[in-house]
Amino acid sequence: MTHFRLPMLPASDEVPWSSRVNNVDFSSSIESNAILLDILRDKVGSLGTKRGCDMGTCGCCTVLIDGIPKLSCLTLAKEVNGSEITTVEGLADGHHLHPIQETFAEYGGSQCGFCTPGFLVVISALLDENPSPSDEEIKTAIEGNLCRCTGYQQILDSVRAASNIVVNAINTDDSTSAKSDPHPGFND
Repeated sequence: MTHFRLPMLPASDEVPWSSRVNNVDFSSSIESNAILLDILRDKVGSLGTKRGCDMGTCGCCTVLIDGIPKLSCLTLAKEVNGSEITTVEGLADGHHLHPIQETFAEYGGSQCGFCTPGFLVVISALLDENPSPSDEEIKTAIEGNLCRCTGYQQILDSVRAASNIVVNAINTDDSTSAKSDPHPGFND
C-alpha cells in the first residue's frame, strides 16, 4: 500500500529579505512564514541565538531589533525586514568584549551557558538605556529570561560589575590577550 502525505497548509511563498545583522548587510530569499530565529541560525549563521522553548517563555533567543530586545522565536522574519539586528555575537567591539560579556565570565553569571546569550543581549540593552540600574530594574529587565543553574545572584553581581565598568569608563582588556592561568599550581 502506498501512503501519501498531503500538507495541511499550502507551501509558503518565498520573499526577499534583507537586514543589517551585527553590522553586516545580509540578504536572502526566505519563506514568508519563517521565524527570525530560524533565519538567524540557518541562513545568517548566528548560532549564538539559541532555540529554547519556541513559545516565548525562556528568553534564550532574545536579539536586539533596532536596539529593542525581542524574542526571535516569536518574530516573523519578514516583519523585521530592513531592521538593524544584533545577536550575542554582535555585542563585542572587535576584540573587546561588551562589559556584560566580560563580567558574566568573571562573576559566574554563566553556568551551563545555554541561557547566556539571551541574558547578555537583554542586559546590554538595559545598560545602554540605564548605565546604573538598581537591583529592581535589573530584575525587571531579566524577568523574561530563565536560568536553571545560577540562582540569579551571580547574574545580578555580573550586571552590577558591568555597570561599574560602563559608568566609570573602565577600559577592558583585549579579549585575545593572554590571561592568567585559571588553575594555578596544577601545571607541575
